[in-house]
Amino acid sequence: MKIKINVILLILLFFFSCKSKKLNYIEYYHEVYTIDSIHRVNKDTLATIKKYKRLFRKYSPVQNERIEEYENYIKYADRYNKNFGGQKSLDKLIAQVAPYWKYKREDAEFFKLYKKYGIDSMTVEQKVSEWKKGLNKKLIDSFSVAFERDQYNERRGPTVEINDRKNASLLLWTFKNYGYPSKQKIGLTGNNNSFMPMGVLFNHMAGSQNYEYFKIKLLEYVRSGECTPRDYIEMVDKHQYINYSESIYGIFNHYSTPDFNASDSARINRNRKAIGFPSLKQSSNITKDFQKKITQ
Repeated sequence: MKIKINVILLILLFFFSCKSKKLNYIEYYHEVYTIDSIHRVNKDTLATIKKYKRLFRKYSPVQNERIEEYENYIKYADRYNKNFGGQKSLDKLIAQVAPYWKYKREDAEFFKLYKKYGIDSMTVEQKVSEWKKGLNKKLIDSFSVAFERDQYNERRGPTVEINDRKNASLLLWTFKNYGYPSKQKIGLTGNNNSFMPMGVLFNHMAGSQNYEYFKIKLLEYVRSGECTPRDYIEMVDKHQYINYSESIYGIFNHYSTPDFNASDSARINRNRKAIGFPSLKQSSNITKDFQKKITQ
């Protein structure tokens, strides 16, 4: 009897230790880009659905801007009459697309999907409004000022350095008190409908005296799924560029050499993989497909 109890305790201990282990979203991004790449080549939607379903059992979706993996998973599953979680998953999707609602509300296909499951457009709008009410008003007010300050006088003149220092202080204070100011905390639109893409602020932190701290801290937030790999690598490569150092991730190459040689490309692709970002070739393909989609 005692042996049985010990076995059960060990199983429970293993289960809870696995559950409490922090997920690394760099691995999530790897899987997303792998699934996307395979789907582009093989066009096997049923296999893609299975892979996405397995991924979302382990990770809460992030919804990459140019991949839209969670939305695609739901649309593919619906098209093939596969169970994707019904209204519960559709509610989760609303939270993912809500930051982009200004653009998403023009998507008729999006509303058709919800209508099919008994959710009319008014209800969808209401759910988005409820999501917005849950955002951090204090942070929205602070970052609305920060983004206005960031773009003051089109970033010309002596005030640029002063304003960047103020924004660096705000970011440091936010990290300490609220964590990363993600889209799920402040959205993408501030007061007076100002656009607040966090990557812009971090891009301007590349020359900050706090750069090394931001570099370490943002990597933590990439792993937690709050900061996108793109926002991180753009800041790092911008720092390299302004300090006349070689590109690490190949983001600002157009400012120097138009093309990388084979060894440069291999190095950059390794660095991109380490942070959960697609290779140069795959990134180019994703961008081309995304641009086709928005012009259709």
